[in-house]
Amino acid sequence: MHRYIIKRILMMIPVLLAVSFVVYFLMDLAPGDIISSMAPQDATEAEIEMMREELGLNGTLMERYFRYMKGLIKGDLGMSLSLKRPVAECFFQRFPATLKLAFASIIVTLLISIPLGIAAATHHRSVLDGVSMVTALLGVSMPAFWLGLLLILALSLKLKLFPSGGSGGIEYIILPALTLGAGNAGHMTRITRSSMLDVIRQDYLRTARAKGVSEKQVIRKHALKNALIPIINVFGTTFGNSLGGAVAIETVFAWPGVGRLTVSAINNRDMTLATGCIIMFTIFMNVTMLLVDIAYAYADPRIKAQYSN
Repeated sequence: MHRYIIKRILMMIPVLLAVSFVVYFLMDLAPGDIISSMAPQDATEAEIEMMREELGLNGTLMERYFRYMKGLIKGDLGMSLSLKRPVAECFFQRFPATLKLAFASIIVTLLISIPLGIAAATHHRSVLDGVSMVTALLGVSMPAFWLGLLLILALSLKLKLFPSGGSGGIEYIILPALTLGAGNAGHMTRITRSSMLDVIRQDYLRTARAKGVSEKQVIRKHALKNALIPIINVFGTTFGNSLGGAVAIETVFAWPGVGRLTVSAINNRDMTLATGCIIMFTIFMNVTMLLVDIAYAYADPRIKAQYSN
């Protein structure tokens, strides 16, 4: 298993390099210049150039990129040009809110997808199965920001059940968590149904039924336990999607997380802050996928045996 973990960690390195370079390249193409907006109106070209040098923004794109990566290796994400604070401090101040939203959306996803997927599989080719799959298809195909706006119109502005945005008590997280979790629930429902259909047709479940085990026990203790292996794998992707999808949802609901901070940094052309947030997002998503892959490897004896030899 140690070989498997080391291999997965090494695979993160080219991903981080590629993400950081793409972000730097795209930010360099964007119009505008944050240094010019920061400098006094009567500043000369020499003074502006001196500001660039002090902030590490002088030189070519590749020079700036390698200078940034050198600092990143040392754990320095740089200084936010728009907020005048260290990027790491800005990120970790906002990250708990994003993490809270991601976990809340995962709870919504599991509460919807697992029962719906099991019901669809145990009532295969029935009306319930059809309704479940149509519901899952709607969840997959519906844009999250559009669903968020609909929920705001219906549950906040019309019925006044929940606040339309901001942060505070538990009532503030319900609409964004429901918006983010509903989209992920569609995909996980289909995976749960497919995995359960593969398992409930196995011979050992027929044997359990022949021995008089009740259908509820067959499904809960035997079928679901063995159907969890592919669901665990999808769970990691779903959690990663929740972190990444939080960017749009945080903007729609004015949620004070990293996604909203990243959008603000891009709008302000704060390259250091935007790059730092995206790289940290990438690191956390890769760590999440690594933990899920390790759990998957322990759950699947075939992977464990492959790396034990």
